[in-house]
Amino acid sequence: MNRRPRRNRKSEVIRNMVEETTLSVKDLIFPMFLVEGSGKRIPVDSMPGIYRYSTDTLLSEVESCMKLGIQAIDVFPAYPESLKDAIATESYNPDTFYLKALREIKKNFPEICLMSDVAMDPYSSDGHDGIVKNGKILNDETLEVLGRMSLAQADAGVDILGPSDMMDGRVGYIRELLDQNGFTDTSIMSYTAKYASAFYGPFRDALDSAPKFGDKKTYQMNPANSQEALVEADLDMEEGADFLMVKPALAYLDIIKLLKDNYPLPIAAYNVSGEYSMLKASAEKGWLDNDRAMIEMLTSIKRSGAKIILTYFAKEFAELSK
Repeated sequence: MNRRPRRNRKSEVIRNMVEETTLSVKDLIFPMFLVEGSGKRIPVDSMPGIYRYSTDTLLSEVESCMKLGIQAIDVFPAYPESLKDAIATESYNPDTFYLKALREIKKNFPEICLMSDVAMDPYSSDGHDGIVKNGKILNDETLEVLGRMSLAQADAGVDILGPSDMMDGRVGYIRELLDQNGFTDTSIMSYTAKYASAFYGPFRDALDSAPKFGDKKTYQMNPANSQEALVEADLDMEEGADFLMVKPALAYLDIIKLLKDNYPLPIAAYNVSGEYSMLKASAEKGWLDNDRAMIEMLTSIKRSGAKIILTYFAKEFAELSK
């Protein structure tokens, strides 16, 4: 045999030299959960190792993350029902705890890349990502709310806005509004191909943001579709997105590759809560090795074409990489 591929696997040094995909903490964004109040660090029962923080404890956690080399975070707010209404007015209240926390993060850690969530569901009494009228999710009327929310978050110092609702035209609407108001440097990471997935359950537990009726299938994508992702990506690119995201990641590695092969923009992938909890549950049972499976999972996402990975494993990976 003239060719023996095993020769390139015979030692760790050689394996490292020919390694095709390199995973780094610099590739990762750490999603974090924020609640109102102080001194709070509340476990998310369905996401072992993940917590909901008040602003003060969140700042301490951000500091520990930065010491590990984590350079980017995405903060999601959990609002009490008392602050929710049908049109998400709390989302752009300058005195709301989420916007105040974003300001504190940038004040204390100006070097961090701060990402935020632009969607109605955390603030909506209906639990949907859009304004609801007669049981229907309204698209164009929702854009105005998203625009006001985006301006408020940009003003708070956010570096990357994450419009996550899958309303049509949201990227273009937000981009134009940002530019008109002097926020030309504020980036948009569009949730380009966000599927109506079963893997979001633990996230909705963390934020208590499940829909009060029905589901999200009229605006999130059908898991059976791939060509539709190209339609969404075309629109988001034309409308001014700086990054294209696929969510979830593991069941949609083919979609990540599809976008990577067809678009020049950086592709992001969201390694979602259900994917995280699935591994954690198996590891707790002793069925899988947590660290090996985590690295294999994240590497598969990077290998498929994701330049950026949003993952709840970010801190664990960073600690392991030290």
